[in-house]
Order: sequence, then structure tokens, then C-alpha cells
Amino acid sequence: MFKIIATVVVVIIAAVLLFATTEPDTFRFQRTASIKAPPEKIFPFINDLQRFNTWNPYEKKDPNMKGAYSGPGAGKGAAYAFAGNKDVGKGSIEITESSPPNQVSMRLTMLEPFEARNNVEFTLQPRGETTEVTWAI
Repeated sequence: MFKIIATVVVVIIAAVLLFATTEPDTFRFQRTASIKAPPEKIFPFINDLQRFNTWNPYEKKDPNMKGAYSGPGAGKGAAYAFAGNKDVGKGSIEITESSPPNQVSMRLTMLEPFEARNNVEFTLQPRGETTEVTWAI
């Protein structure tokens, strides 16, 4: 009986692993919010990483997080390296493209708790008196 159960478990694990190899190794996750302001007022809070970190929820997850800015103050090439607790990890983010006032692209490189490289994109679309802000990774 034990051999049958062990064989079934091994076959199930093998099937799951085989299925996993057929899946793509990419993902897309996005959220959208409407803000009652024009894109020109919102854009600087994304395009400048120091201003970005005034509202960035990950900055609030570790009050003792260490960080260092480099590159220009805003726009393409602006970067921020960080090291924090287990909720934040260690890595860096750099602005790779900036198209005022509608789009900012970033590269997020995580070193801890696991290695990962992700593209982050913010798009701002005016909708009457509001702006639809979409964050995608």
C-alpha cells in the first residue's frame, strides 16, 4: 500500500513540474486609480524618485530602510538603491524612460529576498477633470 501511495505522489509531483515548464515565465500585474488632478500635477510625483518615495507604500513598510539616490534628480537615469527588512528586501529602481506628462518606465532590480528583474510602467491618461493613473509591473 505504501508503494502505491508513494508512486501516486511522485507521479503527481512530476505532472505538476512538467506542466510548470510549459507556462510562460512572464507576468503582468496592474492597478488603476482616478486622481482629481491633471497629469502635469501628478507626473512629478512619479518622475522624481525622491518625490515618488514620499507616497511609495514600500517606503512605509520599513522606517529604518537605507536608501541612496544617484543620477539626475528626475527623469531618465534617476536611480534609487535600497535595503530594508524582509517586507522590503534589497534592490534598486531606475527610470529608463520618461515622456512628460503621460508615461514613466522603470527597471526594478531585486537582490533580496530573491533575485528578480521587472519592468514597471506608470501611464497617466486625462479623463475630464481627473487623470487615470495606471501602474503596471
